Amino acid sequence: MTIFSAAVLLFLVLDPFGNIPFFVTALQNVPRERHKRVIVRELVIALFVLVVFLFAGEHILKALQISEPALRAAGGTVLFLIAIRMVFPRPGASVGEELSGEPFIVPLAIPYVAGPSALASVLLIMNQEPERWPEWLAAVVLAWLLCGLIILASSVLARSLGKRVLIAIERLMGMLLVALAIQMLMTGIRQFIKS
Repeated sequence: MTIFSAAVLLFLVLDPFGNIPFFVTALQNVPRERHKRVIVRELVIALFVLVVFLFAGEHILKALQISEPALRAAGGTVLFLIAIRMVFPRPGASVGEELSGEPFIVPLAIPYVAGPSALASVLLIMNQEPERWPEWLAAVVLAWLLCGLIILASSVLARSLGKRVLIAIERLMGMLLVALAIQMLMTGIRQFIKS
């Protein structure tokens, strides 16, 4: 895996276009002049959580005695389930959580940006080749930065692109993520059979 492919995987998992409606809904009771400040704060918290998981994940795996093939297969399965929900969302699913006041950490930073799939992905990436940690850190920051730029423009994008285009983009990202998830699952199974 290269920095670019890791960054693309993380970008797809972070799902910035799918998060636009959630951010717009969560910030509707927050004064407009505070939107950017709140979004930046939540994105920084999410990055902190992702980086902590990037570096602490290996120790968690060792403590739980989870092998790399098992992690790959599990990561692929989790990503597949998330990708399926992106492509085929549940009918009547709520766009966001009911919030009173300004959101803090939950739900914007966690789980909308640094959700279970993103945390599992950084853990999996780091576990493959821990000695390449500077590259994985760069991939996390790159994916987060691209995601952050899109989310910062969430209200403008929501107005200009419209709901149908955002849904189409999320479905396309979901399809790419399905393919990546299947590849991860197959690689995990192949590694298990060889060991």
